[in-house]
Amino acid sequence: MQFPKVVELLYWRDVKTSGVVFGAGLSLLLSLTLCSIVSVSSYITLALLSVTICFRIYKGILQAIQKSDEGHPFKLYLNQDVGLSKETVHKYSDCALARFNTTVIELRRLFLVEDLVDSLKFAVLMWILTYVGALFNGLTLLILGLVGMFSFPIIYEKYKVQIDHYVGMANKQVKDIIATVQAKVPGLKRVKAD
Repeated sequence: MQFPKVVELLYWRDVKTSGVVFGAGLSLLLSLTLCSIVSVSSYITLALLSVTICFRIYKGILQAIQKSDEGHPFKLYLNQDVGLSKETVHKYSDCALARFNTTVIELRRLFLVEDLVDSLKFAVLMWILTYVGALFNGLTLLILGLVGMFSFPIIYEKYKVQIDHYVGMANKQVKDIIATVQAKVPGLKRVKAD
């Protein structure tokens, strides 16, 4: 896998870390359903500032009482370099550019009907998404996606044999239906490249 830490997070290998990430993400998304993103980000920022200011004052009082000279409690973090290097920025921007170009090429292929079957599949997908959009808003889909990301991997890991069996049966039926439709409708047969 390309991102082993993400896999460990989604498979709940460290329950505390996965729970914190899942809980924070779900809390953020549920907060966004009730308040605007400006309000939510302001409240989160104020909460973080309150914690850090209180901790700084607490440490200052402890230092005054104990007459110690420990210095600033966040000195370790203040001295760290938090800037991005040019190499990191170039690496991720090149990756994003490559994905963007691939997406544009694929969309051009679909919209200009290079392959009729693929364009029809894309049209059916967009038609289905109109119904999904009528039922759910974007935040609801994000919440369902987050819950699914943290649920499906662990469910699949436990019930892999049964899930693979039923997915194989469904794939076989879909391929049979597609083959039947392609055989009966003229112009839908794929042209084999020589």
